[in-house]
Amino acid sequence: MPETDGLEARLAAVTSLASRARSAAAAGRRSVVLVDGRSGTGKTTLGDALGAALGWRVVHLDDVYPGWDGLRAAADAVPRDVLGTASGYRRWDWAASAPGDWVSLDPGAPIVVEGCGALSRASAPMASVRVWLAADDAVRKRRALDRDGAVFAAEWERWAAQEDAFIAREDPASLAEVVLRS
Repeated sequence: MPETDGLEARLAAVTSLASRARSAAAAGRRSVVLVDGRSGTGKTTLGDALGAALGWRVVHLDDVYPGWDGLRAAADAVPRDVLGTASGYRRWDWAASAPGDWVSLDPGAPIVVEGCGALSRASAPMASVRVWLAADDAVRKRRALDRDGAVFAAEWERWAAQEDAFIAREDPASLAEVVLRS
């Protein structure tokens, strides 16, 4: 499992990952890239860069988590709904703190799924490319709070406990083919 550091390495990784993902599509399988990591590691940035480079839809688990206690539920939804026969997901309405509309996905179209909980033992066999992002805790927290401010600051510990539980149960880093550190 190769591990890389820094912006240049991440940009090179995007190119390499895009090439690997295209190879899976050429082999006649649905191409699925899973990007996982703790909060503040750059999952959304990498997922969006891959989606743009490949011209593929990106599913952000931030749209799937059913509230601040929903990491496990979203992780279960990835293989069952997002990548499964349901081919979609129930969007979470954060403003109303309630389930939103169903988002349908083309079950054969290539896809990038990013978010903590994307890479689990159940979803890993469905992926063409599996990525884990890592960063020091202080760096992650600063990035996350710079991005989301007081809203996330109030939920940081609550969310981190769910990340800890998910990582202890699933060990997503060990399921990854590529580990990127920043």
